[in-house]
Amino acid sequence: MSEHDPATIGIVSISDRASSGVYEDKGLPALKDWLARALRNPLTFQERLIPDEKERISATLIELVDAGCALVLTTGGTGPAPRDVTPEATLAVADKEMPGFGEQMRQVSLRFVPTAILSRQVAVIRGKSLIINLPGQPKAIQETLEGLKEDGKQVVPGIFAAVPYCIDLIGGPYLETDDAVCKAFRPKTAIRAARA
Repeated sequence: MSEHDPATIGIVSISDRASSGVYEDKGLPALKDWLARALRNPLTFQERLIPDEKERISATLIELVDAGCALVLTTGGTGPAPRDVTPEATLAVADKEMPGFGEQMRQVSLRFVPTAILSRQVAVIRGKSLIINLPGQPKAIQETLEGLKEDGKQVVPGIFAAVPYCIDLIGGPYLETDDAVCKAFRPKTAIRAARA
């Protein structure tokens, strides 16, 4: 028996071309790799590769929340192009919007590219699940989750530092991070004592 709570995480790559086999999806492997390194919990992944279709995206998010995913991460479909409908599909299933996540992702990405202001990622809560839209590129996924470090010091916080405490607050599993990848922040009163 693990000392860490098991967690089920939904990961969704949204791409017309990858879902139809035109090219290999890079989003799902990048998400799985990062989460496996960042979290110490035993993880179960629910993976989906779907086209940029608003109703399909919304239905997939609802399905993953209903399947018990405490966290659902999407990648792709957040730009200004006509087919980019991930934020609209995500907001359509929301109980609450969490605007700080999108704001911080754009802050991180602006350190690299001026076109980060074109990204429209959102985060929402549905039931006891946190749903976050991430950028489409594996490098940008890692940067927004981890933030920026210079000489081993955190210069710009990544969004994942706030994810475990958010999931605590909505009734999900106690997520524990590997500090070398991403140190989660919790108020002292919310930190669980190590189990013997």
